[in-house]
Amino acid sequence: MSPGDEQGYTETGHTRTRLPDPDPYGGAPRRPHRSSSRSLVTVVGVVVLLIAAIAFANRGGGSGGDGASGKTEKPRTSATSASGSRPVETKSAGVATGFAHTEQGAQSAASNYAVALGSTGMFTKDSRHVLLNLLYTAEAAARLQGPMDQAYSPEFLAKMGLDAAGNPPKGSTFVSRVIPAGTTVREYTGNTAKVAVWYVGLIGMAGNASTDPVTSSWKTWTFDLRWADGDWKIDSESQQDGPAPVPGDDKAATSDEISKAIEEYGGFTYAR
Repeated sequence: MSPGDEQGYTETGHTRTRLPDPDPYGGAPRRPHRSSSRSLVTVVGVVVLLIAAIAFANRGGGSGGDGASGKTEKPRTSATSASGSRPVETKSAGVATGFAHTEQGAQSAASNYAVALGSTGMFTKDSRHVLLNLLYTAEAAARLQGPMDQAYSPEFLAKMGLDAAGNPPKGSTFVSRVIPAGTTVREYTGNTAKVAVWYVGLIGMAGNASTDPVTSSWKTWTFDLRWADGDWKIDSESQQDGPAPVPGDDKAATSDEISKAIEEYGGFTYAR
């Protein structure tokens, strides 16, 4: 794909994924860039964390009231507020499944699917295949499996500091996580839904010998979902940068502190 292609997007089947800009975080790069790996991503049609990973590798290392009565009403539930509904209790391959056939269910599905597809499980072949077949429609999974295997090539894994099987070096912890901050429904027809997930992603290698420490980035991941086989399934998706808040003045943790946090703090099952 050439730099002049429309807005840096590439298409595989029905999926439209934005490629990272030369400097995905804006401004001057934190470290010198490595050689470009655009050839790796021209076949990518899914998984925003892969896009973030490639960018990482290239970088180197309301309330309401009744004024007339004078009484204050309870705040209404907004599009981004928690509803209080009970989360799903079923899981397949460690991923929440069995979501309600509702707008709320679609939002919960999109959030949990983003977490699964942004995990380290996508960097090993067997678990990647399980996730694709579990979370995508049968047509989308069949279309994407080959290109995804090509994208997660030994060369790409090596750029991430992993061996050909997707394992980190001894004594190091590979980090790849998606933490949703909120969701919104763009479209809903009953059997289809377009849901956007705003999230912060973590990617990098924690270890004394690592030259690419764990960094964060803010993205919006939009899923086109279809009701199939009694659950929401991904038909296609796309991602874009931001919106990113102004960075704080927090002191960066050491590699050991990050490794310990990853081991101690597990993920959540997300539900509206």
